[in-house]
Amino acid sequence: MESNQQSLAPLTAASRQRLQKVFEHGQRCSEKNDTVYANQLFSQCVAEDPGNLIYLEHFLANLQQKYRDNKKGARLAGLKTKRHRSALTRSAGKGNWEAAFQSGCAALALNPWDIPTLIAMSQACDELQAGECQLFYLRWAMNADAKHLETNRHAAIALERMGQFDQAIACWNRVDQAKPQDEEARQAVSRLSVEKTISEGGYDPNLLAGNHEEGKETNLSVAHFSKGAATDEAEPDLTPEERVVAAIRSDPTDLENYLQLADICVREYRFVDAEDVLGRGLSVSGGGEMRFRDRLEDLELRRAQHQVAIAEQRHLKDPTEETDQLAANLRGQANQVELEIYAARAQREPNNARLQYEMGLRLKRAGKIKDAIPALQAARADSKRKPVILVELGECFQKIEQYKLALSNYEEALEACNESDSETHRLALYRAGVLATGMKELDRAERHLTELAGLDYGYRDVSTRLDKIARLRDIG
Repeated sequence: MESNQQSLAPLTAASRQRLQKVFEHGQRCSEKNDTVYANQLFSQCVAEDPGNLIYLEHFLANLQQKYRDNKKGARLAGLKTKRHRSALTRSAGKGNWEAAFQSGCAALALNPWDIPTLIAMSQACDELQAGECQLFYLRWAMNADAKHLETNRHAAIALERMGQFDQAIACWNRVDQAKPQDEEARQAVSRLSVEKTISEGGYDPNLLAGNHEEGKETNLSVAHFSKGAATDEAEPDLTPEERVVAAIRSDPTDLENYLQLADICVREYRFVDAEDVLGRGLSVSGGGEMRFRDRLEDLELRRAQHQVAIAEQRHLKDPTEETDQLAANLRGQANQVELEIYAARAQREPNNARLQYEMGLRLKRAGKIKDAIPALQAARADSKRKPVILVELGECFQKIEQYKLALSNYEEALEACNESDSETHRLALYRAGVLATGMKELDRAERHLTELAGLDYGYRDVSTRLDKIARLRDIG
């Protein structure tokens, strides 16, 4: 497929609501073991919203249930999938993405472990910048064959682009093992090893494989937790992690131990292990323990921020257009992760002003200005952040050309500032002065900018702005 990357067009609220109802119906069918009808419903969701990871997860899980995880799908699936794969390739080449994903879903309905189809679907997601779904298709392909050469190659390239350098190295190592003379793999491992900033404990070669190669298990595998495994209590020099794992073996129902173990993993940047531990704890709790759900959300926030930090550090070392674009893409992805999490939390706690602020800030960063305004207005009840919130509101109103509302919010922010020399106070003065100048409110503009110059004459271009006001008065 030729690269002509484009972002997914956002669904309308009506379309999203309609698809959600289709998805929920599919869930009910799958729970009743009506996997055929559930597949039709989930396929519709994936085709119309191919960047939705939840839809994709349920689509493939339902097919796994249908075929009882046989790893080969229907009889003679290999012959029947070719037609759908060809249709997928043709539609993707024309940019007809809904038709492409419909064809891909039809192929996977025959064999959800068909690696060529999974790779083609991942490439389509790459074209649409749907990174999470791209990786999920590749992960699913690795569940079928963890050592598959092309799957690992595609995964390595995708992971590097997303800033997950350790996991990319793991995939390139598999390529090198399968094809020792592959120069691209060797060069990539060498290059990425220099970039690697995650601690040694964070190296997880099974991130995408989803299983254990050659019978090996990670520290936090099922066997590591299971009762009856060799105990560590007799060991005099246990690490903190080993002590917590031993405590879980001794009493798997003590939820605090899962939280402690997850914290240890997070401190070592072992996000995959931390997610696994929290998932186990949530399962033990019966699924109703909100602390685990909150920690899983915090983990997603931390992981997204960590990837941004790595990419930004890489750009500092190698300031190219490519590394700059990687950092920008990861910042956008991190903002989307944060937006979804804070939106979910704000829905659970609608009267929490801090959560409304966090959600509004992410909506603003995502360019969803009209959606951000109500959230930020609801956040004004947070007295500690009120000046900052009012400045953010002013910027939102200014972006949608509601200049009077913008100016009133900037000036309200000035009244709410307790510290006259704070950065928020200076920014509010600057924004109010610049906007008032544009509105030909020269007295107000001069008042705000003169006050700012008195606090910090070197602030941005305040001196130039004051000169401009003087020239406008002369002209007038």
